[in-house]
Amino acid sequence: MSINKQILLGIDPGIADTGYGVICKNSDGSLSCVDYGSIKTKAKADLPDRLNIINRELNSLIKKYKPELVAVEQLFFCKNVKTALVVGQARGVVLLTAKQNKVALDEYTPLQVKQAVSAYGKASKLQVQKMVKLLLNLDEIPKPDDAADALAVAICAANSSDSRRQ
Repeated sequence: MSINKQILLGIDPGIADTGYGVICKNSDGSLSCVDYGSIKTKAKADLPDRLNIINRELNSLIKKYKPELVAVEQLFFCKNVKTALVVGQARGVVLLTAKQNKVALDEYTPLQVKQAVSAYGKASKLQVQKMVKLLLNLDEIPKPDDAADALAVAICAANSSDSRRQ
């Protein structure tokens, strides 16, 4: 990979679906989509098994794309404490996996992601998805929603003024 390109892996952590988005930032600042999708776990599986699946699949993505940076969305909601704790565990697996692979890590709040992608911190999910489609020159809005969110996190990292890489 050329020194003028930067591969970024965005992650939207979740226990049922962990969205991922891989983008390339070119030397001219343009962005392109490399891959996106969702790591799915079965609701009936034990929590340790679900966390292991996230770890295994994330390791595979890191080995395949060799990102210079993993960008993760921070938790923001908390109406259901049990859900927040489980999602927090999935997020912990993401952080640990990046660290074990010696990949730089940045974290962004949902507000930062929305502002970076749509220039409006209270943008709706659909507005953010439409901007992801536009910014990455995609034919359609990425699905599932978790993948679109992960691409938005990667775009936020690529456009972050405090980016340490590039």
